[in-house]
Amino acid sequence: MNLTRIVSATPKRTIAGLMTLSLVAVASACNDSTELIGVDTNKVYVQIERLGNPLVSEVFFPKRDHGLHNNKSPIDDIRTMQDGGTDVPGHIRAFASQFGRSETIITTLGAVLTPDELLVYPNRSTAAGNVGWLTWALKPGTGYGGRMLGDDVVDAGLTAIFGNLLDPAAPVVAGLTSDNVPASVRSFSNSFPYLEAPR
Repeated sequence: MNLTRIVSATPKRTIAGLMTLSLVAVASACNDSTELIGVDTNKVYVQIERLGNPLVSEVFFPKRDHGLHNNKSPIDDIRTMQDGGTDVPGHIRAFASQFGRSETIITTLGAVLTPDELLVYPNRSTAAGNVGWLTWALKPGTGYGGRMLGDDVVDAGLTAIFGNLLDPAAPVVAGLTSDNVPASVRSFSNSFPYLEAPR
């Protein structure tokens, strides 16, 4: 088959018409519309990672159990691994016991971090000091919860685990109450997208 002969034998108007048709088809398929047409109920979402509270998976779970934690739901956190759960309280106990942490610290961390969810109480006040990581636990009945962009959740978590915040009688494990990363020098806006432009 000689393509040169077919192309040269095809009228120019036909080629121009086909090119116009293909451009229209491409343009209509690739528009910039942001119109939402509804939820796709046939879409299947696959959970590949789960992070509710900082440090739960990263600190308390051995690396070999990260996949277990990532593929389960918060409802599974209280159940033991033998019963098909993730056993967050058991992982907290196993880890914290290695560092001689007190029963008060272990049970408090287990109670606050199980299930592993970032809790928010939208019916509560968002006044200054009332919003942020674990405020719902630190201010029972009034704390809003959530997480502020400026919350140093790693240092707060490490202080709770290795410091004496939860048990004043517990010894502080020197060198483990901070990640030693200084506070962010970035500023945050009160409106979306909240983050400043990249530098």
